[in-house]
Amino acid sequence: MLTDLPNVLTLLRIASIPVLVALVAMRAPMSDLLACLVYIAACITDYLDGMLARRWKQNSDLGRMMDPIADKLLVGSLLLTLAGYGRLPYGALFAAIIILLREILVSGLREYMATQRANLPSTRLAKWKTAIQMVAIGFLLAGDSTGALLGLKKVPVALIGAVLLWISVGPTVISGWGYLMAGLARMTGRGGSVAGASAAPGRMH
Repeated sequence: MLTDLPNVLTLLRIASIPVLVALVAMRAPMSDLLACLVYIAACITDYLDGMLARRWKQNSDLGRMMDPIADKLLVGSLLLTLAGYGRLPYGALFAAIIILLREILVSGLREYMATQRANLPSTRLAKWKTAIQMVAIGFLLAGDSTGALLGLKKVPVALIGAVLLWISVGPTVISGWGYLMAGLARMTGRGGSVAGASAAPGRMH
């Protein structure tokens, strides 16, 4: 049900997006710090909704649909916002483009597989990809201004975020390629599965 706590947490993650975009748009050290804190809270809900759904046996088709959508909306909107305000330094803009292209590709594949009464199970590599991306975006939201605000001027916060975003490109491309091959195998009637797919029931990332 929509009112189950795991689903409410997912909806809260979606609701945090306009707040985060507004905070980034303020372009002030304090708003950057607040954006980072709100984002951390949103990431915590991502962990909690899946854990609670499994523990309380509240897994549902609605939850499995909403959870990856919430993740993609959060990551996509923040990457676009950071790009729009010039907050993706050291070539991280190109890493963001690769990430967004992969998400669009996989979303399209999932839609096709749904029409074939099949699905693309989440993989461990895809979950690592999501985790690295989330940490990277947290650093990028904080930026060097937050480091200075906290008395950590020598810590290259933005650089750390950019490097982590580039690191996430590896698992992003590899897992995306795995999904593409599984989708093509299904289209050509050869079946097949995604390497490293998680067999455990639950929400997909």
